[in-house]
Amino acid sequence: MTNPFTVTVIPETGHAVLRTDGYINNLGGERLAEECKRLIDGGTIHLILNFEHSTVVNSVGISILIEVIERIEEVSGTLAFCMLTPTIAKTFRIMRLMDATTIFGTEPEAIAALAT
Repeated sequence: MTNPFTVTVIPETGHAVLRTDGYINNLGGERLAEECKRLIDGGTIHLILNFEHSTVVNSVGISILIEVIERIEEVSGTLAFCMLTPTIAKTFRIMRLMDATTIFGTEPEAIAALAT
């Protein structure tokens, strides 16, 4: 049995970091999307998704991430990813998710980029 997906939200001034843990599939993706929607609706429109503990994203998870990207674009926000496995980073580039987002190697790098 696999561990359930979790997302930890770290609110900061001007942005929030969402640290995921587990498989980003339909269930994990929906949970992540719910947290993103809650933050955006509350006025936090600059989000960093830290995937250090999520090493697999399936096609349903990617489609849900595309919905999050579209929502971020609607509010002129920013979405960044960090701590991606090389395979996930390559998949995101192939799927052209990077046209509207950015990948950073570490969480501090992503935070520093959003601060500027």
